[in-house]
Amino acid sequence: MKYRILALATVCTSSLFSFAAALGSQTRAVIPADIQQIIDVDYRTMQDSQSAQALKKRVLPDQLKKFETALKGIGIDPEKDVDQLTFASFRVKSGLQVVGVAQGAFAGNKVALRLKQKKIKAVKYRDSSLYPMDGGLSMVLLDNYNMLFGDSAALKTALDARDGYGKSLNTNSEIVDMISGVDNDAIWSVLDDKGTQEMMKSALGEAANLADYNVIKNRLKASAYKMDFSNGVKFNLNVSTSDAFTAATLSSLLHAGILYKKMNATPTEKIALDNVAVDSDSGSLKIKFETDDRKFISLVNSDLFTAIAK
Repeated sequence: MKYRILALATVCTSSLFSFAAALGSQTRAVIPADIQQIIDVDYRTMQDSQSAQALKKRVLPDQLKKFETALKGIGIDPEKDVDQLTFASFRVKSGLQVVGVAQGAFAGNKVALRLKQKKIKAVKYRDSSLYPMDGGLSMVLLDNYNMLFGDSAALKTALDARDGYGKSLNTNSEIVDMISGVDNDAIWSVLDDKGTQEMMKSALGEAANLADYNVIKNRLKASAYKMDFSNGVKFNLNVSTSDAFTAATLSSLLHAGILYKKMNATPTEKIALDNVAVDSDSGSLKIKFETDDRKFISLVNSDLFTAIAK
């Protein structure tokens, strides 16, 4: 079960990757307000950490794979040219949409020329040019340093937010406040109430079927996690709930799951189980995981970790 929690911090559909810098003004402007999750990735930190590279290689999210492939298709090397990646999933009437923003020294004029040479034509959406990429993605160069990407419908929703035809992230004070508490680490993410409920259901595994969780799940308000690779691996997840009772109940459920798992744990499983701390403080559930690089790489390379991460 602790593997589930750690895996949630690495998988984009439930909890992606993240970055050690605050969101730029261009990124905030194009992220719509009705957020389910924001995930930010410091690509430079990922390149410099063996643990981060092992994590990326083993459980690389599908959206990140597609994006890297699409970038290479227009002559951009993600490992050299991308500094920061931000993914945002948000709600629209038809369900969920996802966009990403890549930051780096793209030299927009050169990229546009390269696209023209490849005879890739843009589709205009107001003053923006949407270019098709591999894998069904499209992209918009917001300026020389910021690239917006996703499917065309999601891009249009994001551009509507930026251009004043919809509300942007800047109007969602709750999410903005949560970001300020985690955006100084190599990997961070924030989730709203529904996103948090789904994350905790996955983290609890079989324990989520217990009556206690069904009673309290609607009292989960939001959550935020961050990962630091500067000295070993540190993962911190805070879940905000409506009251102290809910936080304490969640803590008890997680402790019970850990004890049950330890009864039949393999040595590799114990690496995770012995290094995860669960506690509650007033209305917050707090989960911490910390280990050194050697143990973390061993954990990430285990078949069990990959199975749960998927």
